Amino acid sequence: MEQYLYMSNHSARKIAFAGTVAALYAALTVALAPIAYGPIQFRITEALSVLPFFFPVAVPGLFIGCVIANLLSPYGLMDVVVGSAASLLAALCTMQIGRIGRGRVSAKVLACLPPVVFNAVFIGAMLAWFMVSDNQADVFLAAFLVSGAQVGLGQLTVLYAIGLPLLLYLPKAKVYDRLVRFYNGEQ
Repeated sequence: MEQYLYMSNHSARKIAFAGTVAALYAALTVALAPIAYGPIQFRITEALSVLPFFFPVAVPGLFIGCVIANLLSPYGLMDVVVGSAASLLAALCTMQIGRIGRGRVSAKVLACLPPVVFNAVFIGAMLAWFMVSDNQADVFLAAFLVSGAQVGLGQLTVLYAIGLPLLLYLPKAKVYDRLVRFYNGEQ
């Protein structure tokens, strides 16, 4: 029975951790809405996409936070589905990179790339779809390339200007040890 209580407490901590990530992502995205949505976007909250590198339970937190934030997107339900799928896939890839090379700087540099690539492709395609009318495949391709490049550039800027320093310096910060102890269910 004592072990069951420990596991419940441990699970509750991980749920709280994921919930905190979701709340931060959603609240900050909405607060920064003028630059967080649209063809040219700097979604500062995407810097949180590096958290699965250290904390795998951040994956559902990022996904849920993105779903909530995208409910207010000017692109409606399509952004909820497409944008959230891009964030989920990117978070899963970042988590895998963290499992493989947690201590290596090269892995941390690489871990910033999945959110850039997935969002450039998924959101670039979604934006192009909104811009192009039926039966214009050549126009869609041009719109996709431009939109993908714009979204990718915004993501690249956020992930490497904020996300990478977070990956590099978080383990050196005092708060990191407290986060790890909380995450692992230690007192």
